[in-house]
Amino acid sequence: MDILPKSLEDLVKILNEIPGIGPKTAERIAFFIVVSKSDFIEKLLNSLSKVKSEIKVCSECGMVSDSDPCKICSSSDRDKQIICVVEKPNDVLVIEKTEEFNGVYHVLGGVISPIEGIGPRDISIDKLISRIVSNNVKELFFALDPDAEGETTLSFIVSIVRKMNINLTFTSIAKGIPMGGNIEYSDPFTLSKAIKSRSKIEY
Repeated sequence: MDILPKSLEDLVKILNEIPGIGPKTAERIAFFIVVSKSDFIEKLLNSLSKVKSEIKVCSECGMVSDSDPCKICSSSDRDKQIICVVEKPNDVLVIEKTEEFNGVYHVLGGVISPIEGIGPRDISIDKLISRIVSNNVKELFFALDPDAEGETTLSFIVSIVRKMNINLTFTSIAKGIPMGGNIEYSDPFTLSKAIKSRSKIEY
């Protein structure tokens, strides 16, 4: 017997689509929203509306922002000859909180994963290559998760750039982050040390 109103069931299903939120958590959030004061729901709807209308993706780096280019790409204080390559926007936020990196970023929007049908053309590699050339980049700093997909993506990008005979240093954040770990969930101290002691990639 279906005891939940259809609108509530639909809300649970939508919340369940969010990464990291399972069915039970989705139900708890849905019920919290339903029994909350009306002003909370109004605030939530207003916030979601603003996110939809105001948030855009930076045409330079792929980071979410309310301006294009984003604040990092347009800042004169950032070293545009050092690009930190990350998988998703969340990773930019995590690294920025360490205050250890003063270059710019490039959000790939995913990693190469044959199992999931994601190839090099499905992520922002062409744009990265274009930025390397136009900005005369001196260092490509990889802050991808140290798992199989991250390593595959890193190796693929390095191989492409090497064929272009560009005088460029490749570095990686892998030191200090356990194999199979996740940049997004790394503690600030470990991540800060990993950025400071990033190692040169030799292939």
